[in-house]
Amino acid sequence: MIKDIISANALVTPNQKEMNILKENFPSCFRTDDSFDIEKFSEFLSDKIEISHEGYELKFLGKNYAKMLASFDTETVIVPDERHNRLPENADSENIYISGDNLDVLKHLLKSYSGQVKCIYIDPPYNTGSDDFVYNDKFNFTVEDLVKKLSIDVEEAQRILDLTTRGSASHSAWLMFMYPRLQIARDLLNKQGVIFISIDDNEKDNLKLLCDDIFGENNFIASIIVQANKRGQTYKQLAKTHEYLLVYIKNEEVILNELTKGVNAFDKQDSIGEFEERELRNRNPKYGKYNRPNLFYPIYANPNIVDKYGYSPISLEKTPDFSIEIFPLNSEGVESCWRWGKKKLVDNNDSDPMESNVVAKLKNTGEFGVYEKYRKGTFKAKTIWYEDNIVGDLVGEDDDIWEETAVITEQGSKELSAYGMADAFDFPKPTYLVKKAMQIGGAEDSLFVDFFSGSATSTEAVMSLNAEDNGKRKIIAIQLPEDLDLKYKTVRKSEKPKVKKVLDFLDSANRPHTLDYIGIERILRAKKKILEQNPNTSVDLGFKHYYLAEITQNTLDKIEKFDNRGLITDTTVYDEFGTATILTTWLVHDNYGFVNNCKMVDLAGYMAYWCDNHLYLINPGLTEEAIKALIDKYNTVGAFNPQNIVLFGYSFNYVELENLKTNVKILRDSEKNLKINLDIRY
Repeated sequence: MIKDIISANALVTPNQKEMNILKENFPSCFRTDDSFDIEKFSEFLSDKIEISHEGYELKFLGKNYAKMLASFDTETVIVPDERHNRLPENADSENIYISGDNLDVLKHLLKSYSGQVKCIYIDPPYNTGSDDFVYNDKFNFTVEDLVKKLSIDVEEAQRILDLTTRGSASHSAWLMFMYPRLQIARDLLNKQGVIFISIDDNEKDNLKLLCDDIFGENNFIASIIVQANKRGQTYKQLAKTHEYLLVYIKNEEVILNELTKGVNAFDKQDSIGEFEERELRNRNPKYGKYNRPNLFYPIYANPNIVDKYGYSPISLEKTPDFSIEIFPLNSEGVESCWRWGKKKLVDNNDSDPMESNVVAKLKNTGEFGVYEKYRKGTFKAKTIWYEDNIVGDLVGEDDDIWEETAVITEQGSKELSAYGMADAFDFPKPTYLVKKAMQIGGAEDSLFVDFFSGSATSTEAVMSLNAEDNGKRKIIAIQLPEDLDLKYKTVRKSEKPKVKKVLDFLDSANRPHTLDYIGIERILRAKKKILEQNPNTSVDLGFKHYYLAEITQNTLDKIEKFDNRGLITDTTVYDEFGTATILTTWLVHDNYGFVNNCKMVDLAGYMAYWCDNHLYLINPGLTEEAIKALIDKYNTVGAFNPQNIVLFGYSFNYVELENLKTNVKILRDSEKNLKINLDIRY
C-alpha cells in the first residue's frame, strides 16, 4: 500500500510515465541497461512522420521537476466521511467532493477515471500578487537528490529548491505548480474531452504556452473574453473589465456543442413550427454576381396570396400568378447574390407560404424581398461572453442580447451572499458562466471535474443543469482544506475582519475551520434552493465526501521498519488507517472508483469485501475457519470467482498467510483450475 508506493517513488525520474508507455509499446528500443535507443525508435517513424528539429517550446525553471512530480504516486490515503455518506440523500449519489491537495487527489483519480472525464472546468490561482498564491512544496528533496534525479547542476538544483521551500509566487513557481496538475487532467479526459481554464492577464500568456505543451497547439480552440467587471478596475491606467477562459480539446476530432436558444427565441409560428425571419440575400459585400454567378438568379413572388405575416409564395418560374421578379440587390441597387442555390431553394419551397421555408414579403420601400423561415434552435457560442438570454435575432445572425450581468464576478458574489457566505471568496465565479462552459463541453450524462472547486460553483452548476433538463451529469470536485485559523493569524491586519466573518459563518453552521467546508455548505444550501425552484425534480442532489490523509510519522516509521519476512502481526498500521480508509483507497486504486458494487462477505465471522474481480482481506484475525469458508465459497457458489485476493499485509502473521497460500494453491490445482492471484500489499 504505502511502503510499496514509497519504494516505487524512489526510482521515479522526469518523463517516467511516458517512458513506461514507450517501453510497453516499443520494447526493442530499450537496451539491456534500460536506456532508450532514440535512433532505433526513429526507424519506426521514418516512413510515417517527418521529424523536424525546428520549432519552439516553453522553458521555465523547474520544468523537469514538475514532470517528475506528475510521475510520483501519491502517498496519501482516501478517508470516507462515513456519517455524511450514509445519509439517505448521499448514499447512492454519484457526485463526489474531496478535501485534499488536488495534485494528490488527481493521482488517485487517474487510477479509476483515466479517459472517462468529458469536461473539466477550473479556476486556478491567477498569481496576481494579491490572490494568496504561494508555491509550497511538501517534498523533502536535497540538492544532491535533484542533481541525480534531474541530471542538472548544483546551481540549478538549489534554485529549484529555493522555489519549493521559501514559498515563491514567481512565474516559474506558478508554472511548476500548474504543470503536473494539467498533465494529469489531460489523461483524465476522454477522447471527446474539453477543458476550460479561467485566467487573467498575469499568467494568461504563460498558461497558453503551457497548455500548448501539454494538450497540443492544434487542440487549442479559443481564448474566450469574459466580462468580469462592468465598471473596470479603475485603479489601473486602463479600466480592466475582462478575464479569459482558455478552451482546449483532447484531440482535433472533438466537436463542441452549440447552445440552445432561450424561451421566446422565435417570434413567429406556422404549421411546421416556430421560426424567425431571415433575409435570403447574402449581405456579405465580398460576395455578389461577379464572383458567385450561380447564386444570382431571379425569384418570382405571387402578390395575390398574403398570409397573416404578410408572406407570399415564391417560384423559380415566371407565370401570370408569380409575376413579381426579385433579384438579390442591396439598398443601393448593387447586385449581390442569394445565400442558397436553386436546388436548395426548390427543396425548401412550397406553394403554400404556411408550408414553405422560403417566402416573399413586401418591404417598406415598396419592393419585394425574399426571406428564409429560420428554425434552428441552437447557435455557436461566441468568444466574448456577457449575458446570453436569447430573445430574438438582431442583425440576421445568432447574436445575443447582452444584459451584462450573468458572467461578472459581482454576480458570483451575490450568489454567495444569498447563501450567507459573503466575503468567503474574493472573486467567485457565477454559476451561469460555469453552466455555459458545461453545456458547450459536456452532455446530459457526462462526468465533470473541477479540481479548484473553491466555493463549489461547479457542483451547483451540475445540479442546477440536471434539475432544468432532467440530466444525469456527475461531478468530482476537489478543494484544499486550508486552515482558516492559521490564515487569520498570518494575514495582513486589513484582511483579518474578512477572515473573521468566514470563521463566524463556519461556527454558525457548526463546521470545522477549513476552506473546504465553505464549499460543502454552499452545496447543501444550493440543493435547498434548487428543490424550491424544482419541487418535483428527482435528480441527484446529494454528494459523497472524502478527504485525504497523510501518514503520521509514527506509522511511517512502522511501515519503513516492517519486515514482511518475519510476518509478526502489528496492528498499529491497521489501527491508524481503519478498514473503511484502506478499502476506499484500494477500490479507487483498482479502477472501481467511488461508485462501485462492493459487497461484504461473511467468512465464518470474518468480514471480507468483494468487488467484481477483487476480494479484499483487510481486518486482522483471519482464522482457519474463515479460510475454510472462503475455499468452500469458491467451490460451491458459481457466481463467486474473484481472480484477485488482496490482503493488507500488516494485519496477518506468517501462519495465517501460509495457510491461505496453501489453500489457494489447492484451488488453482483443482479440476476447476481457478486462476487466483494472491496480492499482499504493504
